[in-house]
Amino acid sequence: MNYTVEFCEREYNARAAIPDHPQIFARWAEQAAATRRLRACLVDLPYGESSAEKLDLFPARSDNAPLFVFIHGGYWRSLDKSDFSWIAPPLVNHGIAVALLNYGLAPKTALEDIVRQTLRALAWLYRNADRYGFDPERIYVSGHSAGGHLTAMTMAALWDVYAPDLPRNLVKGGLAISGLYDLEPLVHAPFVNVDLKLDVRRARRLSPAYMPPATRAPLYTAVGALESSEFRRQNALIGKRWPQNFVRDVPMPGCNHLTVCDELANPASPLFDAAIELVRRRVET
Repeated sequence: MNYTVEFCEREYNARAAIPDHPQIFARWAEQAAATRRLRACLVDLPYGESSAEKLDLFPARSDNAPLFVFIHGGYWRSLDKSDFSWIAPPLVNHGIAVALLNYGLAPKTALEDIVRQTLRALAWLYRNADRYGFDPERIYVSGHSAGGHLTAMTMAALWDVYAPDLPRNLVKGGLAISGLYDLEPLVHAPFVNVDLKLDVRRARRLSPAYMPPATRAPLYTAVGALESSEFRRQNALIGKRWPQNFVRDVPMPGCNHLTVCDELANPASPLFDAAIELVRRRVET
């Protein structure tokens, strides 16, 4: 496809399409701070050497619980795990531990290194499961927007090649929300590529849509019905490219690119139901 700058700017600049995005971000941060005051959590656990390589962990009430890992979005260049603590309580109430990851942000951190940091975080969680009381054999990954991309990258990772002590099927399933799986259009979107500095070759190499999944771990997808045609195309693309993993897409009527994320913490939402279904699903890998 011949992407024009105008098309890519219109289709991928989600914030420009949501006039109240500053209020949404402020609400997220306020809700997250309140969650950390009211809920037991371990904040800023280091999984690597850099200052960005930290994660927050909300333990479940019982040992050996499954772990739900959430990776935030922000086009790999903004937002923070601390903005999303509010995702944890409804899952913890269902006996699921929750980890929220940080990673270095572009342009200071290259996208390749952001992927490596995400893998490092998952490896750290697997190796420290006993210490923190969750089951290393039940680790599930979810992410929103750029975090959806990173979710897919964890499912394409060759974990036993990455480190010999890690199982091939470290990630038992994924829930990718409004993700980006074909990064080539971003090469033609100056509003974001000024920081990502992608060319076509690197974009293709970093696109999960052009990678085979590493296992048959189940994948659920979701995208807001009010999102752009390209975000909807991206969402459908990973299901088409990974048919052996794809379970179902979760319709999200009335949601835009940001409000769809709210539904992950809404126990009455089909997106929350999908997260619970994923964690309780028997995995064939």
